[in-house]
Amino acid sequence: MPLPVTGDPYPGSHGNDSYAGPMVPAPSLPDPTGPLLDEILVPLLQDYAESFDRGLLLLDHCPETVMATPEQENLRQRLEDARRSLVAARSLRAAAPKPMGLSMETITPWHRLVVEVWSLSARLRAVGIRP
Repeated sequence: MPLPVTGDPYPGSHGNDSYAGPMVPAPSLPDPTGPLLDEILVPLLQDYAESFDRGLLLLDHCPETVMATPEQENLRQRLEDARRSLVAARSLRAAAPKPMGLSMETITPWHRLVVEVWSLSARLRAVGIRP
């Protein structure tokens, strides 16, 4: 026996609610990316700053027998440029209305400089210089 067809698939609803109840927007949750970005980036940026400063100190004590003068000048210029870029990145992050990360294009050259500073430090230690 076929069921009778009616115009209302939800008898008794009268169109003012639905099976799932009224639509209510989901509560907004705090964005976890801000604290996570700060937890990772703040110490990382501080490490970069300290490494760049350390590199400049090492260059101040670096004899030409460890690194030729043109190489020292080149590394010094790149370290000073990186320090300025780092200050700018920190300022932009602080001024941004929302949490802001840094691109790999920005961080990769800094990381390479840190590796160069480590290498210079090892070379200086090998000849007995420990500033």
